[in-house]
Amino acid sequence: MKKAQKKLQLVMIFVLLTSFFSCATSKQKKETGSLVLDKEEHFLSLRQLTFKGENAEAYFSLDGKSLIYQSHDGDSLCDQIYIMNIATGETKMVSTGNGVTTCAYFDFPECKNIIYASTHHENTQCPEKPDYSKGYVWKLYPDYDIFYADKSGTIINQLTNQNGYDAEATVAFDGSKIIYTSITSGDLDLWTMNVDGTAKKQLTKRLGYDGGAFFNQAVTKIVWRAYYPETPKEISDYKALLADNSIRPMSLQIWTMNTDGSEKKQITKNSAANFGPYFFPDGERIIFSSNMHDENGRNFDLYAINSDGSGLKRITYFNGFDGFPMFSPDGNHLVFASNRNQKKKGETNLFIATWRNQ
Repeated sequence: MKKAQKKLQLVMIFVLLTSFFSCATSKQKKETGSLVLDKEEHFLSLRQLTFKGENAEAYFSLDGKSLIYQSHDGDSLCDQIYIMNIATGETKMVSTGNGVTTCAYFDFPECKNIIYASTHHENTQCPEKPDYSKGYVWKLYPDYDIFYADKSGTIINQLTNQNGYDAEATVAFDGSKIIYTSITSGDLDLWTMNVDGTAKKQLTKRLGYDGGAFFNQAVTKIVWRAYYPETPKEISDYKALLADNSIRPMSLQIWTMNTDGSEKKQITKNSAANFGPYFFPDGERIIFSSNMHDENGRNFDLYAINSDGSGLKRITYFNGFDGFPMFSPDGNHLVFASNRNQKKKGETNLFIATWRNQ
């Protein structure tokens, strides 16, 4: 273990010495040198796209030329939504700059507009940090609603308006539906709606958290992360946290179902936190992030698994965080968020890999 850690440290020192970063606000330099670690055989190359703060949940436009993602600079702790031109590195904030935002996505297939969740309409201030005195939790701000905007940032429509958490929205490849997480039923369930906010339909009803859902390219399947409490203590703890607008994401499993909510199937079956699932372009496999190989639960890497739950394979080997993977629509590239090559402790940046199938 000590030899592996020493080797990783030498790799990181090399990367830091051979990389040059720009502090420009409108454009970010491409990294130089290799960030691909030993055993990461599916990465032909790896390029760093952001170089400071916390950046996550980056998702491709349908043409694969742009990314939409959430970010803050490390000083302000409230994420805002940005669009990046992958080739040039140019970025533009497309949310209001007020409140806190999360989970943005392009409106497929034209990608002329975007969706994201925000609290700005109820509170322009940055919410207080979660209370971690009783352990790590995700805060489910009840002011979150889902908004539809153009790429200049002008809001066109508010798609949800009920009191409580509405977020984690993504769009089907054909533009037919939005899937999102809502507490409308009193629990955190998956719902679909039209892109204009009509025809809302509940897909999950089991007690627990359902979130982070995506459609496959054929729009026949949905993949998502879930936590379902089973013992009396787990149920009691879950309900107590939910009443405080929080959840504890210590154990999450990957599930799939048909787009109408039928044929729900559990894909991962372990005690780890498995999240950020996304279908490969062929729809036969799923990529996701998990801490299954770290007994302390702090090291997250990317994994691939067949859609029937077989053929688990580890993709990344960084001693830290790799998460939120998404393939470009053509399958040639993979974008994900990572702590690798950070300049300051706690930074999370975006990376794009040229993908090699094997």
